[in-house]
Amino acid sequence: MPTLRSSASSSSSRPRSSSSPSSGSSPLQGAMGGGPKSLSATSSLYVNVPCDDRDLDQTSEEGGSDSLSAAEGSDFEDNLSRNMKKRAAKRPLKPTPVAKHPKKGSQMVRGHSQKRSEAPASDLFDAVKAAKSDMQSLVDEWLESYKQNQDAAFLELINFFIRSCGCKGTVTPEMFKKMSNSEIIQHLTEQFNEDSGDYPLTAPGPSWKKFQGSFCEFIRTLVSQCQYSLLYDGFPMDNLISLLTGLSDSQVRAFRHTSTFAAMKLMTSLVRVALQLSLHKDNNQRQYEAERNKGPEQRAPERLENLLEKRKELQEHQEEIEGMMNALFRGVFVHRYRDVLPEIRAICIEEIGSWMQSYSTSFLTDSYLKYIGWTLHDKHREVRLKCLKALKGLYSNQDLTARLELFTSRFKDRMVSMVMDREYDVAVEAVRLLTLILKNMEGVLADADCESIYPVVYASNRALASAAGEFLYWKLFYPECETRTVGGRERRRSPSSQRTFFHLLLSFFVESELHDHAAYLVDSLWDCAGSQLKDWESLTSLLLEKDQNLGDVQENTLIEILVSSVRQASEGHPPVGRVTGRKGLTSKERKIQVDDKVKLTEHLIPLLPQLLAKFSADAEKVAPLLQLLNYFDLNIYCTRRLEKHLELFLQQLQEVVVKHAEPSVLEAGAHALYLLCNPEFTFFNRVDFARSQLVDLLTDRFQQELEELMQSSFLDEDEVYNLSATLKRLSAFYNAHDLTRWELYEPCYRLLRKAVNTGEVPHQVILPALTLVYFSILWTLTHLSGTGASQKQLLSLKDRMVAFCELCQSCLSDVDPKVQEQAFVLLSDLLLIFSPQMVTGGRDFLSPLIFLPEATLQSELASFLMDHVFIQPGELGRGHSQEDHLQIEQLHQRRRLLAGFCKLLLYGVLEMDTASDVFKHYNKFYNDYGDIIKETLTRARQIDRSHCSQILLLSLKQLYTELLQEHGPQGLNELPAFIEMRDLARRFALSFGPQQLQNRDLVVMLHKEGIKFSLSELPPAGSSDQPANLAFLELLSEFSPRLFHRDKQLLLTYLEKCLQHVSQEPGHSWSSVTTYCHSLSPVENPAEASPQGYPHSKKRRIEGSSKQNREDISSSQEESLQLNSIPPTPTLTSTTVKTRQPLGRLEEMEEEGGSESELTQGHLLSGNQRSRFLNQHHFQTTFNPSGPGLGNRLTRLSLMEEDEEELEIQNESGEEWQDSDKHSSLSKPGLDLLDTIELNFEDF
Repeated sequence: MPTLRSSASSSSSRPRSSSSPSSGSSPLQGAMGGGPKSLSATSSLYVNVPCDDRDLDQTSEEGGSDSLSAAEGSDFEDNLSRNMKKRAAKRPLKPTPVAKHPKKGSQMVRGHSQKRSEAPASDLFDAVKAAKSDMQSLVDEWLESYKQNQDAAFLELINFFIRSCGCKGTVTPEMFKKMSNSEIIQHLTEQFNEDSGDYPLTAPGPSWKKFQGSFCEFIRTLVSQCQYSLLYDGFPMDNLISLLTGLSDSQVRAFRHTSTFAAMKLMTSLVRVALQLSLHKDNNQRQYEAERNKGPEQRAPERLENLLEKRKELQEHQEEIEGMMNALFRGVFVHRYRDVLPEIRAICIEEIGSWMQSYSTSFLTDSYLKYIGWTLHDKHREVRLKCLKALKGLYSNQDLTARLELFTSRFKDRMVSMVMDREYDVAVEAVRLLTLILKNMEGVLADADCESIYPVVYASNRALASAAGEFLYWKLFYPECETRTVGGRERRRSPSSQRTFFHLLLSFFVESELHDHAAYLVDSLWDCAGSQLKDWESLTSLLLEKDQNLGDVQENTLIEILVSSVRQASEGHPPVGRVTGRKGLTSKERKIQVDDKVKLTEHLIPLLPQLLAKFSADAEKVAPLLQLLNYFDLNIYCTRRLEKHLELFLQQLQEVVVKHAEPSVLEAGAHALYLLCNPEFTFFNRVDFARSQLVDLLTDRFQQELEELMQSSFLDEDEVYNLSATLKRLSAFYNAHDLTRWELYEPCYRLLRKAVNTGEVPHQVILPALTLVYFSILWTLTHLSGTGASQKQLLSLKDRMVAFCELCQSCLSDVDPKVQEQAFVLLSDLLLIFSPQMVTGGRDFLSPLIFLPEATLQSELASFLMDHVFIQPGELGRGHSQEDHLQIEQLHQRRRLLAGFCKLLLYGVLEMDTASDVFKHYNKFYNDYGDIIKETLTRARQIDRSHCSQILLLSLKQLYTELLQEHGPQGLNELPAFIEMRDLARRFALSFGPQQLQNRDLVVMLHKEGIKFSLSELPPAGSSDQPANLAFLELLSEFSPRLFHRDKQLLLTYLEKCLQHVSQEPGHSWSSVTTYCHSLSPVENPAEASPQGYPHSKKRRIEGSSKQNREDISSSQEESLQLNSIPPTPTLTSTTVKTRQPLGRLEEMEEEGGSESELTQGHLLSGNQRSRFLNQHHFQTTFNPSGPGLGNRLTRLSLMEEDEEELEIQNESGEEWQDSDKHSSLSKPGLDLLDTIELNFEDF
């Protein structure tokens, strides 16, 4: 009768490694045999086959020769050495009783002649998947069936786990009796022939997503219900551990993943049981000590004896549990925590973290912590994330931090470096972990460690910046500004502590010099220190104090902090450029936002005039203070009767506007006045009167200063400054307010006319005057668009607009570059506004205003673009400034100019052929303007595909002609500039995208026009020199991959006919012609020419039926292409080429397509003239028609399928060129169910 190894077999033998698939036979058969059951603490992997004593001795020797060294240092190691013998079973296995009322659907063995149930695990698996019934009742039902028939119930449990792996195979009673553990798993592996790689733990769909939780709950409930009975029975739990351990070593990913998941969850449940046993032991020990310390008269000997027996029983149970945990840890965790599958590694790390938190006395040691420390270097995001979350749970408990000192010192550098992890969520958890270390382990993080975290408060990701802000708060602010609690309540922060907070904040921002904008620092601290930042009383008191001892930089920073905190409280979203994943605010957050807005408005309305009065002389301080009005609840001026403060604010605003001429101050002031000039407010008349007063004052000044300028031919610097400052003020207010009734167009136009005619007006005056006239035209158009305007008014506006455009055109040739750029920007905007698009939307009455520029103006706009936008890097600003921010500003200005010109092209204001001046710089200035030019090219193709392709060819022609005029035809294709032109042609080719059918006619016509251009300038008769434009064929070769196979043949024939009229030395071929012909050759792709062509990418793998349909469509369109008089080639119909076929099948396919291949080769090899310029050796080696060998067959088949393959090639990026070599590169074979299952840490 087969039995497990007896406990006396070898007390010193150690179990074999789980990596050995050929360990002895299954422990399951021992249970079925009915012999005495026993299982070692670590024997979950090792099973015995029915064998004689000789086999048993051999198995024992093998078990003693191997050892598990991967888990040295385990807390259970001492127990393991003491309990290496098999645990004795509580009772011998009795003959299987026949249940009187068996559970429906459960598998029971009633005799050798009785058939087993069809699906023994179906009911259990389906019940867990559905999760409709209570899990405890489901487990109770299984336990009841186990009591009636142990073997059938346990077999049902086994098949439940097999089914949970996604395997439809089952373990039959015969397999259970006669086959070893490895043989069972091998048999199941052979039956695991699922087409899809999905299994229950990874399958999509809501039902499968719920299955994982139900699966965990079932295991937890099973252990919980068995902890007082079956858990210590040597049969079910030990054999279940053995099964899961064997499956976890399988190469089938579904088996390995599911069994590891189940084993780790089983381990977690066992840890809970072990923790309960530990508590029971402690209680028993206290009861025993209390009873023993009693006097002789009060002491109860029977109770002492019962307590001792209870302690012995608890000790035995604990040893049993520790043996199971040790078996799971060494048999599963030690091997699977470095599995090749990241999901498995993440499961192991997550569970060991929970063990350390719940049962720290046994698991929170360095021998277990090392696994988390090592896995911090994992290359997968999810695993690193689980490590950090596990450590967060440990470091958050101050009682456990003392045991983490050695681990912290060993892995602190790694934890600090993970702040810069490329995955934002990992970096966030790393910062939060370091914050816990900062809180609970004083002095562990050095200043250098903290300084590496400080810059993260300015990160673009808000979650990361907020986590770093919390770290900064606890490091710098909390120790100095700690809020003490009195009687369990938080006491209000004292003004001194608040001042200390803002002084520390100022010190950090100014001294660190990490960033220029405090708004991002405020946003980072908002979640942890929002109450301090919303203390606007302390902020304003610091600013208004006379003896505040703050420097100029600190005052500017403090004002910026005030404005940023007000904006954050009022708007509730982070500053520009900071990414947040939230879509909106909750109702509670919106209520807080409304309350904060009311509070800040009530507090700042009386103080804003005082702040403006104090800092009115400093433009850097006044501009942000004026922005505070954007975040006020302006109705409070009315509801709280604060009109007197409004009057004070308007007075201060007028003083500020009159005093300053900086654009930032004027824009802020004009916008603040615009917010107050709302007719819905009761104080509108008062604000409108103040606005009129201010504009009257500025207009009077302008009239006086203008008369002085018009009458005199020379102005000193003060007069020029005063006039330009007045014009700037009027221009800023004209942008936000309608100043039409002050009639500023005529005087400004006279000023600009004098500037153009005489050149005596300084550019400081011209710039704001241009803007004033521009705003005047726009406001007039606004009035006419909203009402039924008369024809006279429309014509008057058009006359003004045309006159202004003529002035701007004259300014394009001005000496000052700023005037030129301003004139270009205003001219671009006006031409776009008054384009034919203005009549859309039912505004046909505005058609008299439509204005299209003449050819001279278009030419000047294009010339300006060449002179000011497409300039060599480093040329602009070389003699003025080398600072990076200035270079960036200049680049932004050039991008604005280019964007304005491109909009004129797309809206039909300029001739589309002018786009060639832009497209030809696509490659050279790709880093600066690539996105703008690409978008323009895309939109132009959407407007007119044919015209756009002609423009691309025109761009190449222009560049080629310029290069030819500069260097001559000799050696042209070897110049660096020509190589850049080829790169440009490659980018143009990529812009056509993967839609070959749609672009087929365009690409063919592009080749034809390019061939005509290359042969347009022939050498003199009798000369053997090549045509001057012949090198242009090399540029055309970049478009050849976009051609269909037959189009290439037709183009080769067309080129042959064109070359018949060109004289050439016999036996001499031109390299440009050879290169172009090679690009049109069907063997350009080595994968198509090679008899053993490399496997194509996955994107080419499509079903035969779809391939047939695509080729039918392709062939029908090919027949419509008529480049010359050559008869159309018959349609190719073979579509089953991509999979490897037997030789016989290849011969059949060759016979079917033989005529087509012969015709193809006939076209390629016909004609004597082609031998003059084609690479003869190339064609002879490629299209050798002789021989029926396999290589020739594959070559023919490759040629036959080229059309469909080119159609299926996808260029996802649309940016990077992929050479034909990349298409033929050997791809890695995909791993499906079988793969390598362990990783080395050198890979991390």
